[in-house]
Amino acid sequence: MPRTPIELPKIEYLSILNEHGELDKALEPKIDPKGLIEMYRYMLLARRTDERMLLMQRQGRCGTFPQSSGHEAISMGSIFNINKDDWHVPAYRELAGLLYRGWPLEHILLYWNGFEEGASPPEGVNDLPVCVPIATQLLHAAGIGMAMNIEERDGGNKKKEKKVVMTYFGDGASSEGDCHEALNFAAVFNAPVVFMCLNNQYAISVPLSKQMRNETIAQRAVAYGIPGIKVDGNDVLAVYQAAKEAVDRARNGEGPTLIECLTYRVTPHTTADDPKRYRDEEQTKEWVLRDSLPRFAKYLQQKGVMNEKQLAALEEEIDTQIKAAVANAEEMFKSEELLNPLAMFDHLFEDIPPYLQEQKDELRDHFKTKGKDWSNPQKKSTKAPASSRK
Repeated sequence: MPRTPIELPKIEYLSILNEHGELDKALEPKIDPKGLIEMYRYMLLARRTDERMLLMQRQGRCGTFPQSSGHEAISMGSIFNINKDDWHVPAYRELAGLLYRGWPLEHILLYWNGFEEGASPPEGVNDLPVCVPIATQLLHAAGIGMAMNIEERDGGNKKKEKKVVMTYFGDGASSEGDCHEALNFAAVFNAPVVFMCLNNQYAISVPLSKQMRNETIAQRAVAYGIPGIKVDGNDVLAVYQAAKEAVDRARNGEGPTLIECLTYRVTPHTTADDPKRYRDEEQTKEWVLRDSLPRFAKYLQQKGVMNEKQLAALEEEIDTQIKAAVANAEEMFKSEELLNPLAMFDHLFEDIPPYLQEQKDELRDHFKTKGKDWSNPQKKSTKAPASSRK
């Protein structure tokens, strides 16, 4: 028998607004001016928050954290397509999306200062906490999507709009077994999951060329039998359009999609990293010129959505918002309720197991012998504002 070729789907690359501000009008998505301003606002809020946290970390006022600067277009362009009751399963560079979903800035500051109270999602929002272990959140996302299919099949309300799951991971995470398992299960069980890969080209110090031989991450979708696309991750319009198509497919019962968003980590991996030891800074300078924020701001001006005066006013408004949140959070840090060491037992299990309760009691009794009763700390409010979302 002769050998016959197998026709495989081709992977496309999508860019709508390039780094020079040039727009492909034929591909431009229809987003109303209010929506465009909201997208830009949260991208800018995330960038300025990230920059302020870096200064705080260098001053000893914030713990080590992974910066999200340069990833705002991926987070915001995608998250803008899902609803409050859809599921958002982040990794750790989705600051713009978290703020848009309603996470207070104070919670972000709490979390990266080591207070697990900052990991608590806002009331009524279907978000999972920030996930630092690499790729484990993808299994959670696939599981949520599979569970939603089971719920719908076994008596769910068919008239209600189908929910979707949106999850995020890096190029390094794409090399983890958890990533492959999650994609495979989501594909086999037709789970409504949108997999957003932030390809910033470095898994800490390992460049993408040393992680894999394939040309794109998106082409891995072919192996799982699902749609895949590669987009300009610094083009918020391209990310928005690709994510919109993927979300629509998921809602229509057509299963998962893999979206590779090409960007660059212009910052260190975390505030404890020194990227000059493993990459060429000339490359970094080139990618800074492709930054999503000035690109999007120029687009808004060209469309007449915002002018320079409005952009400057938004900068001032955001600066005031961040300063207030920092002051509020640093006041919260002093609360004995947050400083209570017994709280370390309270953020994993809904019902604490007997062996942990025994350890908690032992620690409480130890502190009592030192003259401190942590079972009744002096309480101050540790509740952040309900939302930072306008």
